Amino acid sequence: MAKKPSIPKGTRDFNPEEVAKRNYIISIIRQNFERFGFQPIETPSFENSETLMGKYGEEGDRLIFKILNSGDFLSKADPEAYEAKDSTKITPSISEKALRYDLTVPFARYVVQHQNDIEFPFKRYQIQPVWRADRPQKGRFREFFQCDADVVGSQSLWQEVEFVQLYDAVFTALKLEGVTIKINNRKILAGIAEVIGAQDKLIDFTVALDKLDKIGEEKVKEEILGKGIPESGIDKLQPLFTLSGSFESQIAQLKSILSTSEEGKKGIEELEFIDKAISELKLQSANLQLDVTLARGLNYYTGAILEVSAPKGVDMGSIGGGGRYDDLTGIFGLKDVSGVGISFGLDRIYLVLETLNLFPETITNTVKALFINFGEAEAMASMKAIIELRKNGINAELYPDSKKTVRQFNYANKRNIPNVVLVGASELESDTYTLKNMDTGDQQSVDLGTLVRLLKEK
Repeated sequence: MAKKPSIPKGTRDFNPEEVAKRNYIISIIRQNFERFGFQPIETPSFENSETLMGKYGEEGDRLIFKILNSGDFLSKADPEAYEAKDSTKITPSISEKALRYDLTVPFARYVVQHQNDIEFPFKRYQIQPVWRADRPQKGRFREFFQCDADVVGSQSLWQEVEFVQLYDAVFTALKLEGVTIKINNRKILAGIAEVIGAQDKLIDFTVALDKLDKIGEEKVKEEILGKGIPESGIDKLQPLFTLSGSFESQIAQLKSILSTSEEGKKGIEELEFIDKAISELKLQSANLQLDVTLARGLNYYTGAILEVSAPKGVDMGSIGGGGRYDDLTGIFGLKDVSGVGISFGLDRIYLVLETLNLFPETITNTVKALFINFGEAEAMASMKAIIELRKNGINAELYPDSKKTVRQFNYANKRNIPNVVLVGASELESDTYTLKNMDTGDQQSVDLGTLVRLLKEK
């Protein structure tokens, strides 16, 4: 008995409806990327191992899918490592390539490799799958798409302003109104750490602060104390726990808290610039909110930090994020190339749109009309009409077999095809077509020109 087929854990099949919905989201993201001047690039699914390894930290390296060398790869394996069964030492001798872990490092490699052909500042977008050897769980997959946009070669804060507008434009186009674009600045966090005497514990401090919404003020204080930050520093942090109000009022409070930190004051200036620009330019449906606890990507972000959360009432993690990095290409030897970028969380956006019932009903109706097959002569006449419909941008098809009419109608219903066209003996004789609406049951006899017009209007 044949073994039941399956797919690897952490991967997914997508049915036609799911693909149509995902393509709907991707098409809107792509349209707006291009509207904002970003150019598409694509990089290989796999890179040389040396390109990826060592760029994501020890944990990230473990999650990179390695590709075995082709041919008799074991013949070139390190004998001692093979004998000792030491996988970390044997891997470099049997695997020279790996599946990409994200789009950022391959992009950095691309910029450095093609720097003489690129016009800086370079605005690129990329929508491609990535792979991570993670433990599969709800909402976490081993294969998934990333939708990234970055600008490299400019330190201008107008780039951050544009990315806020880009988020707003995409989510407005998706009818996902009321998302919150949270913003912070690494210099603010560094300034706070300086004020409380924890410069050398910046990561520990911000990791704890980032949990404020989840574990509350007292638990955060306990965790900070546990990291060796003095009680006097905790007292200086107190105003942060009650920081609230408008963007402008929070900035005013931060100016008081960070009055002794030059780096902190620089972060405030950058946030003020972005806020004033957005206040004057206006957003369509999103809200820009200052969140001093936001600390994602602190290891590589050097300026603005962005994160997008779904509208109130939707229990979902971030649906987008990004920030400013000052030396992305430095890992490949091209120093001092500043960049800023954002990413859209395709899978989470999908779940939010599904939860809020925001997908247009017409998304899955890819075929507007099914022609019923009554026999060879009728099928030929139907195919001639179908050619004309397709020339006019109307998706149509012929049922391939001249089986019972009821079976063909059931097929149209199961495929959610909204119209059927009947070309039988009487239609052949009168050179007409009977168009039937599958929802209402209404039908009418029309000529080819009218058939084209009616289906275009539907």
